[in-house]
Amino acid sequence: MRLSTKGAFLATTLLAATAASAQEATLIIESWRNDDLAIWQNEIIPAFEAAHPGISVKFTPSAPAEYNAVLNSKLDAGSAGDIVTCRPFDASLALFEAGHLADLSDLDGMSSFSDVAKSGWSTDDGSATYCVPMASVIHGFIYNKDAFEELGLSVPTTEAEFFAALDTIKEDGSYIPMAMGTNDQWEAATMGYNNIGPNYWKGEEGRNALIAGEQKLTDEAWVAPYRQLAKWGPYLGDGFEAQTYPDSQNIFTLGRAAIYPAGSWEVSGFNNLVDFEMGAFYPPVQNAGDTCYISDHTDIGIGMNAATEHPEAAMTFLNWVASSEFSTIFANALPGFFPLSNAEVTLEDPLAQEFISWRGECESSIRSTYQILSRGTPNLENDTWNASAAVIKGTETPEEAGQRLQDGLASWYAPQQ
Repeated sequence: MRLSTKGAFLATTLLAATAASAQEATLIIESWRNDDLAIWQNEIIPAFEAAHPGISVKFTPSAPAEYNAVLNSKLDAGSAGDIVTCRPFDASLALFEAGHLADLSDLDGMSSFSDVAKSGWSTDDGSATYCVPMASVIHGFIYNKDAFEELGLSVPTTEAEFFAALDTIKEDGSYIPMAMGTNDQWEAATMGYNNIGPNYWKGEEGRNALIAGEQKLTDEAWVAPYRQLAKWGPYLGDGFEAQTYPDSQNIFTLGRAAIYPAGSWEVSGFNNLVDFEMGAFYPPVQNAGDTCYISDHTDIGIGMNAATEHPEAAMTFLNWVASSEFSTIFANALPGFFPLSNAEVTLEDPLAQEFISWRGECESSIRSTYQILSRGTPNLENDTWNASAAVIKGTETPEEAGQRLQDGLASWYAPQQ
């Protein structure tokens, strides 16, 4: 049986003699973000505890690759912490459907989030939300400002300007135009197809139409991004077919490439590695004046273990996570991971601020394959990886890629049949 927000408050009201005694609790947080341990211990938890005496918090992460299995085992055994860090979409949805995550739809702080922000942690019909959206990552392009200045280049805003800049960089020969390889495949889809694609399928409009079966992966809006990717190969440098993700990171941070198709999660790491000034630009639109769309992808949420013995304290903590105070601390401690709430946040890192500023200029969407469409076999997300890499390498045409992905999706997903 799921524990609803209203039920949690009612239960604690009946059990607690006073509000003060109800707030006496130690909350344990489960997470896969072991890299963030120092940030939680030194910045986030002290700020919360200072404002909420009587509630102490402990952050107890597991290894990322082991988190899902470890968390499921703890939940089944009744030994999991009070607060659960939530991966987006199906893994967390399964926990909610199993009764492990409380329904947070009535949480006061949930009003701070848009439907797009909540989509990673809501039921398919949107009737229940079970994790507070905590952070997103934004896709775009990071560039070497020194290289652009040397070559007299301006930030491209249209596709024509984008390819003109790539041509200029290639003709000069001082830099590889773009650092990205196809060996690991996922970059081609994540920093390629789902980076530029929302401009073609119009973000949430197209993504939701695909889920509803109103658009197909063979439609022009879904094939056209592959046509652009098919033109990337000559700009990626010699041997890009065997180039791994770490190779690409090194090529850019060592100053050998001018542009890096990116996710904002690179910001904090790159800051410590480069000796040149970086900038960022969002995916150029097809024509001047077109609405721009960005992949502002839901990445981290946080929910309440339905079996917690401290539901009121947990609710207090989750409401605080939805606040401007938490958002500002988190965003500045982890540049490139952005709050999903509409709370006002001031970012100190200029590159992170550049990424988040696009929310005021462009429409936000999430990766096209992550909600519902990758539950079957063949897996659309994995197929999009290899299709994107194949198109860039020239071993599959954009039309062939679209048809293969459509056939695979239609083989198991009823709305596409």
